[in-house]
Amino acid sequence: MKSQLSYKLPAINLESNEAKMLPPEAQKKMQCWIRSRHLICSGNFFVFESVDYSAVERFSECVVALGGTVISVDPVGKIWMGDHRQVLLYRSKASLHTPHHQLKQYWIKYGNFRTRFDAQP
Repeated sequence: MKSQLSYKLPAINLESNEAKMLPPEAQKKMQCWIRSRHLICSGNFFVFESVDYSAVERFSECVVALGGTVISVDPVGKIWMGDHRQVLLYRSKASLHTPHHQLKQYWIKYGNFRTRFDAQP
């Protein structure tokens, strides 16, 4: 049975004109997330999952630095960390405007179709 999540997420301020991250640094961080299976490519979108909301904010900064747009950030549900603790899992969906971006090629080579938080069958 799926429970209804009604959490209020903190706002991510992406409207500032001040560049917080340079594109080469943003691309390296996103490549690291691809290798660690936090970031996958689904169609024309990049989907990032993490239990750490500050990582979701860093992902948003990376997407903006590369010229993309964050579409949504949603709490997906609670997952177990160990035997006695549950934490919220956040899923962020983003779009990079260029269709043949280098990150997509990198994901094809090193990525996976499932994130590390997907239930194993």
